[in-house]
Amino acid sequence: MKAGIYLGQGSVEIQERPDPVCGDDGIVLKNIYSSICGTDVAVYNHGTGLGHRITIGGEFGHETVCRVAAVGKNVTDINVGDRVYPYPLLVTGDPGRAGTIGGFSEYIYCPDPKWGESIYHVNGKISDRAAALIEPFTVGCRAARRGLPAAGEKAVVFGAGTIGIAAALTLQYFGCSQVVICDHSDFRLNICRELGLDVYNNSDDETLSGLMDLMGSNRGIRGTAVDADVWIDAAGSDSVLSAYEEYGKFNSRMILVAVGSTLRQVNILDLTFGQRSITGSGGYAPEDVRDVMTMMESGRWNIEKLITHEFPQNQLPRAIEQASDVDHALNVIIRF
Repeated sequence: MKAGIYLGQGSVEIQERPDPVCGDDGIVLKNIYSSICGTDVAVYNHGTGLGHRITIGGEFGHETVCRVAAVGKNVTDINVGDRVYPYPLLVTGDPGRAGTIGGFSEYIYCPDPKWGESIYHVNGKISDRAAALIEPFTVGCRAARRGLPAAGEKAVVFGAGTIGIAAALTLQYFGCSQVVICDHSDFRLNICRELGLDVYNNSDDETLSGLMDLMGSNRGIRGTAVDADVWIDAAGSDSVLSAYEEYGKFNSRMILVAVGSTLRQVNILDLTFGQRSITGSGGYAPEDVRDVMTMMESGRWNIEKLITHEFPQNQLPRAIEQASDVDHALNVIIRF
């Protein structure tokens, strides 16, 4: 098979690797489309050590949709041709490979397939291209869920990448009356606007006065605050946490889903007396996969709008470079 191999900073190749051999209890999956994750971009641009245990000389990629290409003789409830979403944590039998399951290779081997655990059936209402975004959408869904949104509440999301947009759409799905997404890229914000989200370019607004104009103001421990019940940081910028400490209203919740590179100081006294919380969100659970499937099946949102570029597998390096250009690309997918 042709396999996407990571060779270090700025170096990715498509190499020939042995096809997986299907054991009696396993299945072979053939990738249809795979999406490029922000971590894939970061490791390509800056080298290893930034997440997902991507190693030099190894396969990588983990956001994908597949068809079953071979079935072991002891597997009775899975058929060749079934379209599936492989759950990265479990699909290869090695949780340490959750970010390196071989999404940029032609085939993935699943030694212990179980519906609703290592693999999920993809409904025919979801297109192949949209299904390639199931994995990042589940991460965004988990972040939204961790914010404990209640119907009628307001929410703000910082970072208009795939996970940030997924979180914003899920907050709508959970019943928030207003969801605003903030970013510095008008290119990405225009896509968010087409998806029905309120948008705000906060690149020149450290005081968030424009965001208050959009969402309204309320009371916070430090004075006037943004009238948002849920804040989600999908940007990974220290300035987002600082903004929440300054302008988060009483009883609001902040969820950190983006991974920053620095240690952060938090004013615990203000959190305590402001009755606010800061919560981390990493990965996802089966309930998130089910909600994302329901959202995509509903047709309420045109998920494919997030996909701005598509490349064949043999152009993987070019695709990753394109995905690095946040002012001209959003989600970039690989076609097999």
